[in-house]
Amino acid sequence: MSLTLQAVAPDRRTDMALTDERVSLDWLQLDDRLNRAANALNGLDLHERRVAVFAPNSAETVIAYVACLEAGISSVPVSFHLTPSEAAYILKDSGAVALLVGPETMEAGLAAAAEAGVATVIGWRCPDREGLIHWEAWLAAASTAEPDPSVAPLPHLHYTSGTTGRPKATETPPQYFPRVATVQALAETVRARITPSPGIAVGPLYHTGPLGMARNVFGGMSLITVEHFDAERALALIEKYRVAGSVMVPTHFQRMLALPEDVRAKYDVSSIQRLAHTGAACPRAVKQAMIDWFGPVLVEAYGGTEAGSTTFITSPEWLERPGSVGRALAPFETVIYGDDGAVLGANEVGQVYFRDTSGHGIVYRGDPEKTAAAHIAPGIFTLGEMGYVDDAGYLFITDRVSDMIVSGGVNIYPAESEHVLLRHPKVADIAVVAAPNAEMGEEARALVIPRDPADPPSADELNAFCRASLAGYKCPRGYEMVDDIGRTIMGKVNKKALRQRFWPSDRTIGG
Repeated sequence: MSLTLQAVAPDRRTDMALTDERVSLDWLQLDDRLNRAANALNGLDLHERRVAVFAPNSAETVIAYVACLEAGISSVPVSFHLTPSEAAYILKDSGAVALLVGPETMEAGLAAAAEAGVATVIGWRCPDREGLIHWEAWLAAASTAEPDPSVAPLPHLHYTSGTTGRPKATETPPQYFPRVATVQALAETVRARITPSPGIAVGPLYHTGPLGMARNVFGGMSLITVEHFDAERALALIEKYRVAGSVMVPTHFQRMLALPEDVRAKYDVSSIQRLAHTGAACPRAVKQAMIDWFGPVLVEAYGGTEAGSTTFITSPEWLERPGSVGRALAPFETVIYGDDGAVLGANEVGQVYFRDTSGHGIVYRGDPEKTAAAHIAPGIFTLGEMGYVDDAGYLFITDRVSDMIVSGGVNIYPAESEHVLLRHPKVADIAVVAAPNAEMGEEARALVIPRDPADPPSADELNAFCRASLAGYKCPRGYEMVDDIGRTIMGKVNKKALRQRFWPSDRTIGG
């Protein structure tokens, strides 16, 4: 019996445990697959005990992540949007010794594995390909015995890009993945934190929020997962399975609110007890409309992959302080610093930092320079945004210090596309900045200085060039030819000034 099944009461074991668009498994069926998958993973030559998962949402994707937990293996979530070369970089840097793929990512995964020197590629629902091990046969040959619960658990290894344009690795912080001695202890900790009521994962599992829902399966929570978000289908699934919770981003809210009123009224969403949102600033009107519709069940977490949730706010609190992202969560304390490095008082705008009272701070694996740059003092780090705290300690975000763009809850780092597009023969210089997008909140927009103003590159030409090297979501959505981007003699560009051509001067994040 897997640790996952041990968390499920006997009278629930024939209930739905995991479902997607194709299959539905009860807990006994899931138990069999988890045991086989964990034992099959342990049968690999796991000198690094690290396995990468490169696939869209599916029942198999959830099983892969939970089986890694059962086996004490560190899973590496890889965005299924990445090109083979981008995925290969993560495989090499992480030390992953095996790659799990779905039919949608099989070809890219095989190419990435070949480039990275990863010999083992396992794929579900895939056609025959040289070098591919079929998941179904691989599981069928594995033991159904309970994996050893005394092994040490290993956190996920996430990749987040940065100003250098190369992804940086960071482990799931202790807040989400407790540093305990055994997989048994991890399972018990997860069980104590969750309720068994169904959840629905509508965002990609390579993001930390939805991935947390897969960890909740390990603790006995049933899960519905969808590959592509469809607003009406999400409402139908909430009603059908009496879903109690989910993690969404504001774009999901906007798409549901855009449905005709009569369509929205068709579905009973009263089962929702907790609807968490994170990943991007939520416009006040959107959040108010969601609370009016779903009730005061929305909770917001502000933070980052490398830190976890640093602040938290409930619906009643937000209704009293619209626009706030909440008060600091233990072990964090919010500290606002001015340009001179002095700590500011209440209602004074400065750069937002968090003091980690545990002393952990944030760590970018293998990149001490980036780790140091995020800290103003030991254990006091920033996520790159401006803001203030009110007299009661509630944080309000007003602007972004870093160049990062948040589009539909996805972080986009302009340096990646800038480095690619600067190689285009018709581009003399370029700057990529955030511009408003009604549905996604922000989008990447490129300001291009053509090498020959009489023969500038077309947007289609630049877009095709960018997409040949980068995942589509990382490439600008628009290109504008300009004479100057304000680069200084030291090579610096004032991105904040460039953004003003697209944003009103009184822009406030989340406002």
